[in-house]
Amino acid sequence: MNRFIFIIPAIFLLFQSCESKKNGIIMTVNGPISPAEIGKTLTHEHVLVDFVGADSFSFSRYERSEVIAKALPYLQEIKDLGCMTFMECTPEFLGRDPLLLKTLSDKSGLNIITNTGYYGVRNNKFVPSSLQKKSAEELSDIWFAEWQNGIDESGIKPGFIKIGVDGDSLSSFHQTLIKAAGLTHLKTGLVIASHTGPYIPAFQQIEILKNIGVSPDAFIWVHAQSETDRSKLAEAASKGAWISLDNISADNIDEVLSTIRYLDERGYLHRILLSHDAGWFDPAKPDGGDFRGFTTLFTKLVPLMREQGFSEEKINLLLVENPARAFEVRVRKIENQNTF
Repeated sequence: MNRFIFIIPAIFLLFQSCESKKNGIIMTVNGPISPAEIGKTLTHEHVLVDFVGADSFSFSRYERSEVIAKALPYLQEIKDLGCMTFMECTPEFLGRDPLLLKTLSDKSGLNIITNTGYYGVRNNKFVPSSLQKKSAEELSDIWFAEWQNGIDESGIKPGFIKIGVDGDSLSSFHQTLIKAAGLTHLKTGLVIASHTGPYIPAFQQIEILKNIGVSPDAFIWVHAQSETDRSKLAEAASKGAWISLDNISADNIDEVLSTIRYLDERGYLHRILLSHDAGWFDPAKPDGGDFRGFTTLFTKLVPLMREQGFSEEKINLLLVENPARAFEVRVRKIENQNTF
């Protein structure tokens, strides 16, 4: 009798675990949500960025209340336009502040998602020298701990991995960064968003991930619009990578739409992510400097897409379904091609 009583809860917990893995989650600063709850999503934006460098960065360089006063109206503006989820892509040592983001999420009603990872751009200016000496496995352990326990003392968990590499062929440390990201993905299921730009380092990162068993479906090619040869975007999409067109502004919507159409005509609309790479409060500038809003996608690009014959189904794919699939927490391994 006692044995039977213990078996029932065990079976229930196993079933619950299987259901959780099957249904998937997206991790926000307020905890997990279902991918079905993501709604219209901006996949690459910023609230605060501090370019002072890893050796000088400190949370004391700004007041959270000032950042909230500056940023909140812009977040409320996109919430009123129907946006529901906002990926905040500022990495650690550049101003990642999960408690700030939680407050902004609570006040705006947006789902806000933060990240783990390190940003190696500008010759590793934003990565402390002590961390540059660590192995991929050691870096992955640090990022995995944030997933398990939350960031610092906040208890807030990251919803994706954000790294950055320079635009040339990958340096030794940048190879370590992408390998660490891949190892972390295999342990957490967090998607990897890599500030990249040109195709050479993008393809190099895809190959490194494949060599450790990570599917290109776990890789977001951030700033892919910087690659002028659109055939390279299509080639990366054919491998299964995500193509992030994240420079949307009032000045370039025709160019962005042309790239979307190019990829759509080749069958890759389901691999595109859209955003502005806009914002942000800069602690080095008076009153945080100029703040570029996040509305152009909704007020200019989407109406233009409708005018040019894009269906609501295709618009929904770009704004809702693609982000839900890209940021769903799930491990994506290379499929075993062997047959017996």
